[in-house]
Amino acid sequence: MTSPELVERTGIGTVIAGYMPIGSEIDSRVLMERLAGRGSELCLPDVVAAEAPLQFRRWSANELLTAGAYGIPVPDADADVMSPDLLLVPILAFDRHGFRLGYGGGFYDRTIARLRETQGILTVGLAFSGQVRDDLPVGPHDMRLDWIVTESAALRVSG
Repeated sequence: MTSPELVERTGIGTVIAGYMPIGSEIDSRVLMERLAGRGSELCLPDVVAAEAPLQFRRWSANELLTAGAYGIPVPDADADVMSPDLLLVPILAFDRHGFRLGYGGGFYDRTIARLRETQGILTVGLAFSGQVRDDLPVGPHDMRLDWIVTESAALRVSG
């Protein structure tokens, strides 16, 4: 994350929600380790119910993960539940307006909507620049991201 505006939203006292990559999602682990090195606390998402927002559990890079819903690695069920200040979001495709395509479960859209209702949240999608599309289907429940970060640019798209 190279934008000064993004960097100042990390560090001591911030909670960053990352993710464990599946399929072709960009791997966020190196970024999460760097953010932890700046003093941010880390957490990872966990699917707790099919139609519910994600729940976030404390995690550090040296902790083992277990298989959660859909086989996605998650922290132990005893890990503290946290509320993130900044949410790293995996992307399969995105448009220049900040909308994204994921695996279709709606978990991130429900989560972003809830976090925007209850607190301030900064959403940062991680993708490769080649994943940009001009023809993404956008529905009424799709949440727009604040930033898209690729290997070549950090783009403010909303917020």
